[in-house]
Amino acid sequence: IALFILLIACINFINLTVARSVKRAREIGIRKVVGGNRKQLIFQFLGESFVICCIAFLLAILWVQLVLPLFNQISDKALAISYLFDVKLIAGYIFLFILTCLLAGFYPAWVLSSYNPVQVLYSRFRMAGKNYLQKGLVILQFTLASFLIISTITIYAQFNYLTNQKLGYDDSNLVTVNFNGRTTNRDKARLFRDELMKNPAITDVALKNGGSWGTVAKVNGETQLPFAYETVNESYLPMLKIPVIKGRNFSEAFATDSTRSVLVNEAFAKKAGWKDPIGQTVDFWYHPGEKYTVIGLVKDYHFESMTHEIGPQLFTMKPGNNYGMVFIKIRNHQETAALKYIAGTFKSIFPFSPYSYVFRDQQNRDSYESEARWKKIMLFGAILTIFISCIGLFGLSVLTAEKRVKEVGIRKVLGASVGGMVSLLSKDFLKLVILSLLISIPVSWLAAGKWLQNYPYRISLSWWMFAMAALLVALIALVTVSFQAIKAAMANPANSLRSE
Repeated sequence: IALFILLIACINFINLTVARSVKRAREIGIRKVVGGNRKQLIFQFLGESFVICCIAFLLAILWVQLVLPLFNQISDKALAISYLFDVKLIAGYIFLFILTCLLAGFYPAWVLSSYNPVQVLYSRFRMAGKNYLQKGLVILQFTLASFLIISTITIYAQFNYLTNQKLGYDDSNLVTVNFNGRTTNRDKARLFRDELMKNPAITDVALKNGGSWGTVAKVNGETQLPFAYETVNESYLPMLKIPVIKGRNFSEAFATDSTRSVLVNEAFAKKAGWKDPIGQTVDFWYHPGEKYTVIGLVKDYHFESMTHEIGPQLFTMKPGNNYGMVFIKIRNHQETAALKYIAGTFKSIFPFSPYSYVFRDQQNRDSYESEARWKKIMLFGAILTIFISCIGLFGLSVLTAEKRVKEVGIRKVLGASVGGMVSLLSKDFLKLVILSLLISIPVSWLAAGKWLQNYPYRISLSWWMFAMAALLVALIALVTVSFQAIKAAMANPANSLRSE
């Protein structure tokens, strides 16, 4: 993004300097007549570029200091201006500074120093050629701006998809309390659950192992299958509204459920190749004698964030596995009373353990923190890029209008309307912007598609994203150019033709 912005700024400098060169033509002619050679003129214009870049560089350092707190907030960093004072970085800044000066100043210096003094001083000078380079640079900068806008729209759409997609379970009004990475024995866990259920603000409580457990077991005889290993109680699935689509859930009515039975999710059954998982055996071969029978098939749900694909998952109530987390369902609008009661109950049962809690829906949103940061950064980058591009476009439209002021006057005298004149002055720029969109859209489509491949669950690229970006860029460019075009078209032709 930084390189895009710097390149667009250099393009503006080149275009505006060359466009303004008509006004400096007499100065260049006089310098050549009194003995100035081309080499001296090139160094003069490069020197001007150097001074402008030097002032801009110093202002940039001041601006960085001012906006660094905002950038730290957006990017979730703790950067300080003192980090910049490193030998390698300073060498990099000097190289960047010199490169920017040369990139922005060399071509204008080369063009301006080539003017013929005879033609200039006899007012026969005109900008020769079709200005292909200038047009090409305008196309390049709007291609970059369009690319960033399309990228921003894609990231926004993907972020909204991730944060609004159904996870397969109910995370509303759900509080999780961890035992700070430690497991607690089942008796204390059950006591904590029973005490919580006494409060009318709490509708249900479920127990689960702490953290993420993973292991491997044999299915179909010898096939080893890795999976997420979940130790839960019988109320876990019903409370989270996770359906058991085949077979049944755990039940205290069946004594063997805690010692010989397991549940698996759809991904587990698919990986094992089971069409009907009920009655199948899972062999924990590294613990001799531990073979479990599948009694239920659980519908897949996103037990991790949607940046990870749903993998095989197995549920057990094995007595030897302790609990490390409790899920607590709270009634609507009773959060304050419930949280106070949960904290007091926890401290009475676990007096030596620090207490912390988190709302599950907030935790799920926080898992997309990286995408949220990118969304903000790309938005700021896109706004800044299109703003700088429009500055250049506005400057070119002003200079174009000034060069065509007598043509505009004659056309108005001959009956041309204001609308017709605005169209005449604007269409050349809009053609360049449209051409830039024709280049940026396929490139953006490829880049966005490549980026989305990082997500197992993602949006499909749709025509409306590119249409929205194209419409936005075209409207911004039209407003930018039309402002000066309308001003030129409404001017009194007598003022521009008086000297003819």
